[in-house]
Amino acid sequence: MSAAEATSSDTSTGSSPSVLTGLSQRYQKFLDDITRYRLLRWIIACLLVLGYAVRVYFLQGWHIISYALAIYILNLFILFLSPKIDPAFDDDEWDTEEGPSLPTKASEEFRPFIRRLPEFKFWYASITTQSSC
Repeated sequence: MSAAEATSSDTSTGSSPSVLTGLSQRYQKFLDDITRYRLLRWIIACLLVLGYAVRVYFLQGWHIISYALAIYILNLFILFLSPKIDPAFDDDEWDTEEGPSLPTKASEEFRPFIRRLPEFKFWYASITTQSSC
């Protein structure tokens, strides 16, 4: 193998990662730009669900895949609604048996509700699974 052939093979393999990097950066920029349009994102998600339901209805099949998709989206929804830090497992804070309560003194710590699965990640996971089915 000559030096010219080695150089040409190095540049051909070297350009592939830069193309993939460029595509990855464009895709990430698209995701960053669409983040602020919450209503539009969920309208697109509902249209995908509707399109999938119409396809299942007309093809009279795909019932097991539809069942698995529904279970996965339900699991995502439960994660979206649940708190990141579950107070049921944090027994150190509860002095009474009444359960958790709001802070009554300025010295007590107030923790805001933080979701286990953020809204954008919930939308992104549901869109990717719906589009793959």
